[in-house]
Amino acid sequence: MAASKDPRPCSIADTLALVGEKYSLLVLREVCLGNGRFDQLVRNIGAPRDILAARLRRLVDAGILVKQLYSERPQRFEYRPTRAGLELEPVLMTLMAWGDRHLRTDGDRPMVVEHSCGRALTPVVTCRACGDEVRHEDLRAHPQAPGWTVTGPTAA
Repeated sequence: MAASKDPRPCSIADTLALVGEKYSLLVLREVCLGNGRFDQLVRNIGAPRDILAARLRRLVDAGILVKQLYSERPQRFEYRPTRAGLELEPVLMTLMAWGDRHLRTDGDRPMVVEHSCGRALTPVVTCRACGDEVRHEDLRAHPQAPGWTVTGPTAA
């Protein structure tokens, strides 16, 4: 089957188009950890400088990061997360927890994030309305895009 010229309208796809590029989420990880200077980012991520600069521009243009001057001579900047950037931090924590469970079979976690309660963070997605943990079997999708059902586009 050939790829559709008009794929399903989807906020996941739109978000991945912005932050799904190689190194983008790692930039956000470092900035959320407080490492927002370019040389720190290069060292901690391992991205080529030109690619890292392009990712930073894109994240700033999208309103996920803000660029702030920290030195006049020479002129140097650091990057900090905006409110939109900070809203992606739970996504990073959930990705990290998934990786710890499914990719670290030896149980050796490269980083532990501590919650303000003093315990290691174990992120859980919950429903804001009822407080229950989100489980696959409790979810039902209701496509809102005209011409789309859960199984795909409606016949024209």
